[in-house]
Amino acid sequence: MSDKTSDPSFFIVHRSSLIPDVEVDRYLSYLAAERGVAANTLLAYSSDLSAFVGHLERRRIAQLAAVQASDIVRFLEDLQKRGLCARSRARTFAALRGFFAFLLREQVLRVNPSCNLHLPRLGQRLPRSLGPQEVMELLGHTPDNVLEQRDGAMIELVYATGLRVSEVVSLKVSQVNLEAGYLTVVGKGRKERAVPIGSFARQRVLDYLQEARPKILAGRLSPYLFLTRTGRRFSRQGFWKRLRLAVRRAGLAGQVSPHTLRHAFATHLVERGADLRAVQMMLGHADISTTQIYTHVARDHLRAVHRKFHPRG
Repeated sequence: MSDKTSDPSFFIVHRSSLIPDVEVDRYLSYLAAERGVAANTLLAYSSDLSAFVGHLERRRIAQLAAVQASDIVRFLEDLQKRGLCARSRARTFAALRGFFAFLLREQVLRVNPSCNLHLPRLGQRLPRSLGPQEVMELLGHTPDNVLEQRDGAMIELVYATGLRVSEVVSLKVSQVNLEAGYLTVVGKGRKERAVPIGSFARQRVLDYLQEARPKILAGRLSPYLFLTRTGRRFSRQGFWKRLRLAVRRAGLAGQVSPHTLRHAFATHLVERGADLRAVQMMLGHADISTTQIYTHVARDHLRAVHRKFHPRG
């Protein structure tokens, strides 16, 4: 996280002198400083709560104690009418529930107006993954220059470890232990985890460190593992662009994102019988229920195997 986004005040909503704004500021500062909530989540919550404050303004509600469950429901209905998707509405509702729970704990409110509200459960959406053959095609390109060698190492490492794009672009050389075959990464909620690195990724990263990275740096210094052609730390958008180039070279159809590689990592592990708890730890999921989406993938895979190979499948 940059110096700017590590400052809790960066996420503060500045709208007016309404009392709700003061409490929103306190809540966002609490999430940033004490809960270690990720920067992107804080920005999303800041936007959600700012929109809710605007909703209260339009309804001439200046005191949080005056907010009723019906006000929250009407706000969510307005978002739906404006075309906000179900997942974004669910995130907004999570921001509001957390906000009002915080106010209750801080004794700002005596009653939580959101406590008896529930959104319909979203169906779990399986993201697109890559099959093993597609991964082989993506990783099988022989690099023509140092930038392609770097790209190959980045993509191989993401598939080998399931890192989030934000984690791989912020990875430092000191976090990678190629001799022992693992890396350490600080994920969501500032939680550190260790993830094994497979032999293919280890060799590819080693080759990059010995050959391509010194040429990219050209005498400059940087703590980060993967660097742009100017020797700077990669941005998430920069990684996306380089991945798209690699996908085009491999002739793969459809959209392939860094998250697609993360899902391929987890899917292929579960399909081959990996323990779900181990996959949870490697992905850095706080809750096993998030990882359980891959059990559906495994069941589909097993059914396909059964149909194909059983005499009466």
